[in-house]
Amino acid sequence: MNRPESHPQGQRVARRDFVKLGGAVAAGVATPGLFDPRFAHAAESSAVTAETVVGELYASLSDKQKKAIWRPFDHKDRRRINPNWHVTSAVIGDDLFSDKQRTLIDQIVRNITSKDGYERLVQQMDEDDGGMENYSIAIFGEPGTDQFQFEMTGRHLTMRADGNRVDKAAFGGPIVYGHGEEWPKDNLFFYQTKKTNEVFQALDPGQRKSALLKKAPKETAVQLQGSGGRFPGIAVGQLASDQKELVESTLKVLLGPYREEDVDEVMAILKESGGLDQLHMAFYQEQDMDDDKVWDIWRVEGPSLVWHFRGAPHVHAYINIGVKS
Repeated sequence: MNRPESHPQGQRVARRDFVKLGGAVAAGVATPGLFDPRFAHAAESSAVTAETVVGELYASLSDKQKKAIWRPFDHKDRRRINPNWHVTSAVIGDDLFSDKQRTLIDQIVRNITSKDGYERLVQQMDEDDGGMENYSIAIFGEPGTDQFQFEMTGRHLTMRADGNRVDKAAFGGPIVYGHGEEWPKDNLFFYQTKKTNEVFQALDPGQRKSALLKKAPKETAVQLQGSGGRFPGIAVGQLASDQKELVESTLKVLLGPYREEDVDEVMAILKESGGLDQLHMAFYQEQDMDDDKVWDIWRVEGPSLVWHFRGAPHVHAYINIGVKS
């Protein structure tokens, strides 16, 4: 798999050194060298959130650093959806950042994910672009105010932390995940395809005819349609109770990589827009890898939720959940 060009800006922290930087304690104090972020996770503490650490990172920035990574809250890049881009030209491994700042960035990522989600995404970053040090960050607005957001982007990843300050937008806006491994069963997110396909297997022949479509929409077409939208596939509201339970358990699996606060916000938004019954599920025949009828491209969509998963030729997945204004 071809790698995107690296950013030749300054010296990079060596990978073996960067790996040692994780594992900040709950108070946000960096303790380099004690933990490997691949296996450690943030201490369970309601006092230390990702947004708390974003504030600490922001307070530590020099004028030069702010010029490189700070943007006004309404900057157009905050709303961009792309599976492979850098929100700023500086990458985390550049000598622009200190070791402590890189530790804080790692801690933010830990705190917006579950333990499994963190480990999975760190492995994805390692395999897709040599590690977190080759990803970029930006801070939009001023932490501590009503409008701010941390964003990290790079190959197959966009993550956000906003402390629910972006009203009625889960995760602070659209996020992206993926993996460059082309063989589905070796892909870090194939378990999600297996789980969604359990729903398809539970459908009767008539339901499958409604759910299975030939051609998928454009993968970045994840704009929210609201209550007047038209959604592909089969309506969950038409399913039997046991089938609905399977859809609900599938959503829980899909949301598994993310922190509890964001999952709670997703469920609140979904409830406000009519609940599970308003969702549709679609599976697509195109690019059925290995011709095994385990549908590698699928989509869950409703008035306030779009989850588009393109599993072939490798994973590009997009989540957009919120209330359309």
